Amino acid sequence: MTSQKHDFAAAAIRIEDVAPTLRLSLRVKPAHRETLGRALGLDLPTRVGTRAAANGTEALCLGPDEWLIVAPEGTDPAAPARAAYAQAPHSLVDISDREITLRLSGPAVLDVLASCCPRNIAAMPVGSAVRTVFDSATVILWRDGPTDFRMDIWRSFVPHVCALLAQVQDEVMADL
Repeated sequence: MTSQKHDFAAAAIRIEDVAPTLRLSLRVKPAHRETLGRALGLDLPTRVGTRAAANGTEALCLGPDEWLIVAPEGTDPAAPARAAYAQAPHSLVDISDREITLRLSGPAVLDVLASCCPRNIAAMPVGSAVRTVFDSATVILWRDGPTDFRMDIWRSFVPHVCALLAQVQDEVMADL
């Protein structure tokens, strides 16, 4: 995918494609979480919505036994996890091709996101991430800064989400 920047009306929100990354869906019983975390080289967070990072790899807790692992493309965090399988049985599935990530930033980003998302986006702490919906599309929303977000979107929903972002951007700018 080519990197694109879409500067909408006076940069109220900037939308950029993020370079492809390795995405792994991890399921492991809580009793084996620490062992597998050591194998992956990071502490797997225990509270839903919290993140951990080490050596360019991020882990997001999506449920009591479910994590999303994001790593730079070309790395293989699955190799040490395979080696730990006997001590920590788990499911680790590559879902990299399923999703596209957009970076959303700018002074109107909270308004734009809140327009199609039932969560209180402003209350999300910086450094957190959540699985939620944007209109009818299931997304993962990462808050990287006060007005800096990443949104992981299933590939088939990207045109729909981008069209909504553009429409809402126009509406927000009309209200300013």
